Amino acid sequence: MVYHMVMAGKASERLKSLLNQAIAREIQVSIQYMWQHVQTVGPVHVLLSGELKKIAIEEMKHAEEIAERLWYLGGTPTTVPDPIKVGKDLREMIEQDVKDEEKAITLYKQIIEVANEEGDVTTAEIFKKILKDEEEHHDFFTTVLEGLPS
Repeated sequence: MVYHMVMAGKASERLKSLLNQAIAREIQVSIQYMWQHVQTVGPVHVLLSGELKKIAIEEMKHAEEIAERLWYLGGTPTTVPDPIKVGKDLREMIEQDVKDEEKAITLYKQIIEVANEEGDVTTAEIFKKILKDEEEHHDFFTTVLEGLPS
């Protein structure tokens, strides 16, 4: 606890705000992907459901890891997700997922840059690892989208 208090305030309000944006995004997509996992039907369910569920769980783990880091830096993690957009059909779902992953990639690169500017190597390393996951998710969703009939 003493060490937590020493670190509190070391991160800028800008970095703490960016971390909260990341948490809100991670909560959003973990719920969104889980509902998509539940709502897929037929052959698509067999092919995609398990991967959607796996990605949803990965996103929740990201939210937890980011929240722990933000708390350590003296911030208060948000509990409010970004707007959840499940989609009416598979194409709409996957198109939204691609957009959400692209937003995450942009945000996480920004967080890495700001963390590096502030000398926060740990936060930068956490987000480099998460960024790799998000790029894999983006690749999965774009590959699925390319395979869908027009």
